[in-house]
Amino acid sequence: SFLAQLQAAPGTLPDNSSLTGLLLSFAYPDRIGQKRGDGAFLLTGGRGAAMREGQPLTRSPYIVAAGIDDRAGQSRIMLAAELPEADLLKHHKGSLQEQREVYWDKESGSVQARRRTLLGALVVKETSHERPTAEEAEEVLLRVLSEEGLTLLPWDKGTVQLRQRMEFLHRLRADFPDVSEEALLSSLQEWLQPFIQGMRNLRDLQRVPVSRALEGLLDWNSRKLLDREAPTHITVPSGSRIPVDYSNPAAPVLAVRLQEMFGQVDTPRIGGGKVAVLLHLLSPARRPVQVTADLASFWRSTYFEVKKDLKGRYPKHYWPDDPLQAAPTNRTRPAR
Repeated sequence: SFLAQLQAAPGTLPDNSSLTGLLLSFAYPDRIGQKRGDGAFLLTGGRGAAMREGQPLTRSPYIVAAGIDDRAGQSRIMLAAELPEADLLKHHKGSLQEQREVYWDKESGSVQARRRTLLGALVVKETSHERPTAEEAEEVLLRVLSEEGLTLLPWDKGTVQLRQRMEFLHRLRADFPDVSEEALLSSLQEWLQPFIQGMRNLRDLQRVPVSRALEGLLDWNSRKLLDREAPTHITVPSGSRIPVDYSNPAAPVLAVRLQEMFGQVDTPRIGGGKVAVLLHLLSPARRPVQVTADLASFWRSTYFEVKKDLKGRYPKHYWPDDPLQAAPTNRTRPAR
């Protein structure tokens, strides 16, 4: 009898007919469940429900939940019947939806595409061997960059310096392109998209010519202005071309050996003369002995204390009494 079968297999509707699950699926289309594992099922309506482990139906790929108890914290399936997958695909064909999805696969670090057949919240079929179009891949890559940040791009030393120089000049001139993280991420299509055409994965992104992309934000006049007011190097009295460190755009640094600055009265200035560089004056061993943005003041006072210490540590080097009249040198002593 019906009751006898129910008592023999609690939680399972009697299989009086192979049509039991199919008929129930028409009565409860939002309760068709797909196996998740450990007795849990995802229902077409989008919620989860479970039955006690050990029940025969916990092994079924698809079931229809005829009775659900929602009083507990988790929805509990009290009565259910198996729904053969073939019946589901055949008799609910009109409710199936085809969906093509292009997405970022973190595991492989690449743009992938898949086609899914959906019944409500259930994925009943999935094909993942489709190739995204170039336009789809570009769109996903831009989205990933906007979410993950610009560190996915190859920032070599020269590219980093270019961006820092541009940031420095933007601080002085509001009309100069803004290359802050926020500004670049909000304008990826403008400056980066032309350089990622045909790319599909992280390895491809490592080939992006970021310097060229940033330079694309500059017209001819802006490039000239950048070279003039945010130079990559400054020539010091010894003749050496010393690189300027723009890692802090508010206070660019020139790290130079003290002896190479003899004869220089004032601090070198950049930004159209508006900004004095922060001088890191170095010992012969290239260790900082003084940090100053006022070279003239250093010569008048602190130099003589520094000179006494350096003369004791580097007696073979040239430490004149009058640094403004002395010959600058990048050697131990100036050439005769």
